[in-house]
Amino acid sequence: MRQILCFGDSNTWGLDGDSGKRLPWGVRWTSLLQEKLGQQYHVIEEGLCGRTTIFDDPLRDGRRGTELLPILLETHATVDGVVLMLGTNDCKTAFGASAEVIGKGIERLLRQIRYAAPQAEILLISPIYLGDNVWRPECDPEFSQASIVVSQRLQSVYETIAKKWHVGFLRAADYAVCSAKDQEHMNAAGHAAFAEAVSREVRQLFAERQAVGAA
Repeated sequence: MRQILCFGDSNTWGLDGDSGKRLPWGVRWTSLLQEKLGQQYHVIEEGLCGRTTIFDDPLRDGRRGTELLPILLETHATVDGVVLMLGTNDCKTAFGASAEVIGKGIERLLRQIRYAAPQAEILLISPIYLGDNVWRPECDPEFSQASIVVSQRLQSVYETIAKKWHVGFLRAADYAVCSAKDQEHMNAAGHAAFAEAVSREVRQLFAERQAVGAA
């Protein structure tokens, strides 16, 4: 059985942009991924609201991805694949980070994966875009209008990183958008479309590995 670790933030945890609650099993994308991949795979859900790549959140403890990922890789050893989708929270005003700096955080995480699980397949995903009104008081004022632009630039930065590191790449924004209500998180329909895309990419990564092994 192949172990697939899904490491991300609230959009991996399953926060519903419409209701503000966690989507149940069978609705959030990680659980749908498990159903689509079947019994030959075990999907490990490791999403956390507010998680960043490299930044410590002054308002919430334990959000820095580089602090926890090595522990999880050891906890779940040995993983066969890692689905990595982070960066949205790095766009918050408090961090003042450019897309390029956030990309450097992603590279640190990739380095940690390669060290702890050198044989693991990796799927790097650029997150969905923040909505145009995410910064408003009724949504999430931890973001600014500048945050929206940074979230949109992550796609090209991550794609370049994926090519450099020779890992799989997927643009979440090609398959899902943020909820019109909270301007930040996918809703149930987005999770369904996204899960389908991720399942195709995961299968392709392992099919390519098998083909290389047989050559």
